[in-house]
Amino acid sequence: MMRQAGRHLPEYREVRAKARDFLDFCYSPSLAAEATLQPVRRYGMDGAILFADILLILDAMGRNVRFLEGEGPRVDPATKASELAQVPIEKILARLAPVGETVERVRASLDDSTTLIGFAGSPWTVGVYAIEGRGGTDKADSRKFGYSHPEELDGMLEQLVEASAHYLLMQANAGADALMLFESWAEGLPEDAFERWVIGPTARLVQRVRALGVKQPIIGFPRGAGGLVLDYAERTGVNAVGLDTAIPLKRIAASLPKGMPVQGNLDPMRLIAGGPAMEARVREIITALKGRPHIFNLGHGVTPETPIPHVESVLRTIRSMT
Repeated sequence: MMRQAGRHLPEYREVRAKARDFLDFCYSPSLAAEATLQPVRRYGMDGAILFADILLILDAMGRNVRFLEGEGPRVDPATKASELAQVPIEKILARLAPVGETVERVRASLDDSTTLIGFAGSPWTVGVYAIEGRGGTDKADSRKFGYSHPEELDGMLEQLVEASAHYLLMQANAGADALMLFESWAEGLPEDAFERWVIGPTARLVQRVRALGVKQPIIGFPRGAGGLVLDYAERTGVNAVGLDTAIPLKRIAASLPKGMPVQGNLDPMRLIAGGPAMEARVREIITALKGRPHIFNLGHGVTPETPIPHVESVLRTIRSMT
């Protein structure tokens, strides 16, 4: 489950208290590895999801990332490709080396039947943070910037493609069994912008990762893409696609490339509500995707108020059907 290592677990809150701040937590391999392993121990998950953050790449690129209590991430804004090219790849990877160590520690602690998933933010999503300096916006400034300065945005996205490709290579070499690309800000884009800012850079990132020798499967999650998820799945080169909460499963699943695995898509709010309706929805999702490789997941992340017994109920329901 996305964000399965997180604030709904008391053991997570205990280990989180040992770090100075969130960045220190992400860059402390012993703490980050423990957070990654906690939900596997508690729930017997089939996969461990690396505990990190999509903004670490911007931190390594010199954009002064910080996380403010109650306000979320802040980033020194950039509006030129040159501002994302100031730190050479070698120094970027040196800053991110603790993440590689976390992957190594987790892989060494897991048995062979448990998949370790590494990840990075997709170029457009990370670019939005770079341009706007924060999350939680309507992305209007990023869209206006892209329309007014298209070549400059293209250049910024290319810088992110190159840095992210090497970051994913590092995770693959450290022991990640699969890699995931989070396009968290795919929603609300018109078709031409989605083509230029999401599909194009993602395809180039996948191509670059493959050119670097990475063989591991890549999952793409274009949250909020709606019907454009079909173009994303067909043209980016990802091996599997994550479906968000709002995707109509039967319709989309029937149109996706034959045999393409899908991931998703229980509403996290239904997970909080729990009860028979939640269990029925779990069964509906599995039934709707029957005949296609399916990684059961949420359509977005686990939230802090999620009751642990509700997660356990979802897992019992899934396991009773497989």
